[in-house]
Amino acid sequence: MDQKDRIEFEVVKHYGVIGEARGGWIKELNLVAWNGRDPKFDVRDWSPDHEKMGKGITLSQEEAAKLAEMLKKALT
Repeated sequence: MDQKDRIEFEVVKHYGVIGEARGGWIKELNLVAWNGRDPKFDVRDWSPDHEKMGKGITLSQEEAAKLAEMLKKALT
């Protein structure tokens, strides 16, 4: 993989584990800064050592707030 294709990330804050999949992979909610950008809320599967990650979704503060409101309505 070329250096330009490398994805860099920093888990700024770990909020919690949503669930666990086979092989020990864990679905987490974190605040992650991708490639030096401002951190976003991030939901994805991580390998036990946090060296590998699955596909996920990133959300801005505004998107996360809208999702939270939708989930609140859907779960009541």
